[in-house]
Amino acid sequence: MEEKKPVPKQHRSGFVNIIGNPNVGKSTLMNALLGENLSIVTAKAQTTRHRIMGILNADEWQIVFSDTPGILKPSYALQQSMLDFVDVAIGDADIILYVTDVVEKKDKNAEYIGKLQKLECPVLIILNKIDLSDQPTVQRLIEEWQALVPRAEIFPVSAKEKFNLEGILETIIAKLPVSPPWYDKEQFTDKSLRFFASEIIREKILENYDKEIPYCTEVVIERFKEGEERYDIGAVINVMRDSQKGIVIGRGGSALKRVATQARLEMENFFQKKVFLQVFVKVEPDWRADKRKLRQFGYIQD
Repeated sequence: MEEKKPVPKQHRSGFVNIIGNPNVGKSTLMNALLGENLSIVTAKAQTTRHRIMGILNADEWQIVFSDTPGILKPSYALQQSMLDFVDVAIGDADIILYVTDVVEKKDKNAEYIGKLQKLECPVLIILNKIDLSDQPTVQRLIEEWQALVPRAEIFPVSAKEKFNLEGILETIIAKLPVSPPWYDKEQFTDKSLRFFASEIIREKILENYDKEIPYCTEVVIERFKEGEERYDIGAVINVMRDSQKGIVIGRGGSALKRVATQARLEMENFFQKKVFLQVFVKVEPDWRADKRKLRQFGYIQD
């Protein structure tokens, strides 16, 4: 058995929490910094529903990244739970990465800009998607954000193209508190394989259905068994109405079969093992407003 390396006396470790409005590229940024696709990424708003940790390790440091849902004004209990994840992330951060982009208005959800101005921990403002803009516009936005949050350091990047990310990591490492690692150095996330199975199915729902369908579904993994040769997984897609169930299943089951096939292939790539996947659809009326169901689905924790 290989011996663990001793932790350096000046080892640095801390929680680097990523917040921002929907669709600015928070999940893309975390995946790019980690070199692993832990958070699902789609063009639709509210893709991220949970707080997802990704852990980056070196001998001298450990960065515990947290991807969070987009900041929004909640319309129902699920969205309030998502916003609660953001508020908790602001409260327990050693470093905050606030992600914006070259097109969003700076006064969107201005309350959270006010919170950035008052934070005592280091704040890095990530100006994302600079590949969609020009140098004069980017420079103007940097100056405007610097005036808005004077304590912050501004980083113009393209997370999608993995451009200009090195400075972010170097700055984070320099600002980490001196601390032993919070997690085992072999660990790369706080989430289980069961969680990632549900997220992969939800990603395929986001990619294959339009309008309200992705926002009215919740995936629950009811069976997750690892055998010598494959994973045996049973999943239920919860929807809110019978009409949505019909759309998710599709004519002759074609739509559901497409989602299940895409999810299975993605799981096999992620787990590096064969997967047997069964997916069913169930009507769970108005689950987004039901705190009992939200607790069952992991959105509310006591």
